[in-house]
Amino acid sequence: MSVELYRQHRIALLALSLLHVVIIAASNYLVQFPFTLLGIHTTWGAFSFPFIFLATDLTVRVFGKQLARQIILRVMLPALLISYVISVIFAEGRYIGAEGMVTFNLAVARIALASFIAYLIGQLLDIQVFDRLRQYAAWWIAPVISTILGNLADTLAFFSVAFYQGPNEFMAQHWFEIALVDYGFKLFISLAFFIPAYGALLSLLQERLIAQKQTSLLGNEQQPSIQHDA
Repeated sequence: MSVELYRQHRIALLALSLLHVVIIAASNYLVQFPFTLLGIHTTWGAFSFPFIFLATDLTVRVFGKQLARQIILRVMLPALLISYVISVIFAEGRYIGAEGMVTFNLAVARIALASFIAYLIGQLLDIQVFDRLRQYAAWWIAPVISTILGNLADTLAFFSVAFYQGPNEFMAQHWFEIALVDYGFKLFISLAFFIPAYGALLSLLQERLIAQKQTSLLGNEQQPSIQHDA
């Protein structure tokens, strides 16, 4: 690997890791705000978390599953801590400040822990399924199947750990219904919007990587060779 490609690899790893942390922290905060749509209970987190599968699948497709696993291992603990801090400081949509850190918030802690467990299970399953299916000629097969299975595992793990018999009475009573609706929203958003976006981004990234490799090879060929006099 050339120095330039190595540098680009490190930049991509950092950018994707930060993206995962931002999505996880935002989703863990938004999931605390349930609302009813056409008589169906759901949360705002259902609209943000599908981005994580888009980022993961692109990583596996372009850089391979080893890099994707590196990202998961790197972001799990920071995402857990950041999610807890943000959710405590902005408890129930109100800014409380650092005073909220004085007392332990069980509800927020359960959400952060649930996110940690669900993220690990969902993303590792998504990577494994995606890597097995990426060999198929149709580019959409791998992201569709991995998104369906990964979201299912992630959603059930998260809502059961976060809200089953938890301190939030509404969420404790309706967690399974909300989980199913949340899963349905995730699938709809992913299949209707993110999979097409995935295809467009994949094409763009592959074109850029091919162009960069060609430029790198051309630069190596043009370097003058050093000759030694006999």
